[in-house]
Amino acid sequence: MPEPLLLGVVGLLGLAVGSFLNVVIHRVPRGESLVRPGSHCPHCGNEVRHRHNVPVLGWLMLRGRCADCAAPISARYPLVEAGTAALFVAVAARFGWSWELPAFLYLAAISIALAAIDLDVYRLPDQIVLPSYSVALLLLVPAMIAGNGWDTAARALIAAGVVWIFFYVVGFFGMGGGDVKLAPLLGLYLGWLGWSWVAVGLFSAFLLGGVVAAILLALRVARRKSRIPFGPYMLAGAFVAVFAAAPIAGWYSSLLVPTA
Repeated sequence: MPEPLLLGVVGLLGLAVGSFLNVVIHRVPRGESLVRPGSHCPHCGNEVRHRHNVPVLGWLMLRGRCADCAAPISARYPLVEAGTAALFVAVAARFGWSWELPAFLYLAAISIALAAIDLDVYRLPDQIVLPSYSVALLLLVPAMIAGNGWDTAARALIAAGVVWIFFYVVGFFGMGGGDVKLAPLLGLYLGWLGWSWVAVGLFSAFLLGGVVAAILLALRVARRKSRIPFGPYMLAGAFVAVFAAAPIAGWYSSLLVPTA
């Protein structure tokens, strides 16, 4: 499939997946079914019409308000849809038409959902995190068979274990249990790509988390004892590594061993 066509198809898929992720983000923390009832206004309870369920466009047509009761609809809905599409396109551009692509698209999808839920309720739901291990392994099996081999798979599993041990130890100093459960999954994905990806992903997570926490403290938006979810920074750090680990690692190596 030519790359422009691939990116177009993946972008449309991302819009559709983003629409579903809005349901996941709203209902999973509340323990509600993802199937029933259908999409409806949380204020008046009326079902959302099909023409208003079109990703991004539906929100724009409604001007951000319910068609029945005129209650405001959060701008996060179209942002999640557009953001998922953009991340899907970026992942497709990174991996092209490869056996790894479905696995990393899945990671992109759950990352959007988990980050939003963690920001909302300070929790990374087991209902999403734990099944993702099985899904990730199943999606990576074709890539292993097609040519990446047992060495790549073994490195991914070892990386998952190393990252789990690291976060388990850090957990004694206040890391959330959900973060510890998520960490090996990210280690598995980054370990699939290489050890530099693991190192950059870990470093980026703590750097991003530290910088944002410092800014919030400086602006007095948060206090020293305020709860600041770390999951979004773990996920963001993982994607920094996915897209830029090679140049970052190369730049860091050049600092350690300057060229003449």
